[in-house]
Amino acid sequence: MRRIVVKLGTNVIMRADGKVALGLLCGLVEQIAALRTQGVEVLVVSSGSIGLGVERLGLAERPTALEEIQACAAVGQSRLMALYDDAFDRLGCRIAQVLLTEDDFRDPLRHGNLRATLRALLSLGVIPIVNENDTVSTMELDRPAVSESRERISTPASESAHRGPRIFGDNDKLSALLMKHIDADLLVLLSDVDGLYDRNPADAAAQLLPEVVCIDDKILALAHGGNGRGRGGMASKLESARIALEASKPVIIANGRTPQVLERIVRGEAVGTRFSVTA
Repeated sequence: MRRIVVKLGTNVIMRADGKVALGLLCGLVEQIAALRTQGVEVLVVSSGSIGLGVERLGLAERPTALEEIQACAAVGQSRLMALYDDAFDRLGCRIAQVLLTEDDFRDPLRHGNLRATLRALLSLGVIPIVNENDTVSTMELDRPAVSESRERISTPASESAHRGPRIFGDNDKLSALLMKHIDADLLVLLSDVDGLYDRNPADAAAQLLPEVVCIDDKILALAHGGNGRGRGGMASKLESARIALEASKPVIIANGRTPQVLERIVRGEAVGTRFSVTA
């Protein structure tokens, strides 16, 4: 692997009690730093800013008013970056914050600037930490928790900056677009599930699907809603995988709590569900 995009979901960053999963986060940071030492360029797409803001502000639960959610994102984003900066700095790695909106993919000039900046950061050995700019962008915050599985994704070449459908509405799709436009070799979506199952994972008879080569209606029907903290859910991950497959790029959905999950994936071990491009 030359370059990979790793998306860390809210359910990886946060514990069930709303506190930071610090041990787990630091373990993943160690794996990313190890991959960087081995010459693999890693871009991290990280959720968690709103959850961290809710915790930092001492709120009993996530607010529902849009402006309050944005306030939580603003507070939590600084906390999120402080956690990453401290963890990576201890391992001798430098990071950079990159906050994006849809216009960064729609507008050709901004899109070109984004690509140039990311390539410069990677060439300098910096690990970009990417998130949607929730403080100013409401495209993710005012949408349903589960993505429309048939929503189409536009590119800067086909859509102008002032029209067209949403091109992302959660960090799953953002990570797929980032992978596509930065020409990465692999997208890894880490959450609190082991991958895609042949039925609801709550069913004791559910079996993990180790590989998927076509995201058709049958596969889409296997998606189930999120657990209330993250905004993507499996439907969003499948849509992200579809974007990547259309760009002839592989995707792996795996559990961020699996020991050495990233190192095992890069070594080629069978972890989670792999979405592969057919020959």
